[in-house]
Amino acid sequence: MEPCACPSSAGASTCDRTPVPAADNTCPSCGQAGKRVESQTLKGLLAVPLTQLRDVEYRFCRTLDCAVVYFSVDGVQQFAEDAIRERVFQKHAADDAALVCYCFRHTVGVVRSQRGGTNSGDVVAAIQAGIQAGQCACDIRNPQGSCCLGNVRAVADSGRDS
Repeated sequence: MEPCACPSSAGASTCDRTPVPAADNTCPSCGQAGKRVESQTLKGLLAVPLTQLRDVEYRFCRTLDCAVVYFSVDGVQQFAEDAIRERVFQKHAADDAALVCYCFRHTVGVVRSQRGGTNSGDVVAAIQAGIQAGQCACDIRNPQGSCCLGNVRAVADSGRDS
């Protein structure tokens, strides 16, 4: 039997609880919907032996206050940020040192410092140029498993006067 992380097994190394699939693909910790991620994303970002990965669907939890980053939809596995090779932007969106673009290493602080200024589009333009040059690998470098441009634009647009 696998070790159990459920609260009802406090002190026990195993439990006989049958894993319950995540309802509607929601995070078992916070209950928010998770975004499907490909296995290559997990293989690239998890800092655990890859023998721990199973042939099941995994989801990404973007909820700020949730410790879970990835979870299996069958309810058996959860991976917290301490099992990830990179800090997760969605968990640290207010931290200027957090990466918002993993391929080109742009931080939240750099994007914020350019917003509204004469160079406000430089980061977005640089990322777009890198994508066009085939230098992007968001599917394996970004914990969400997809392009960062939406996140970069959201940081750039945050705090602007309407």
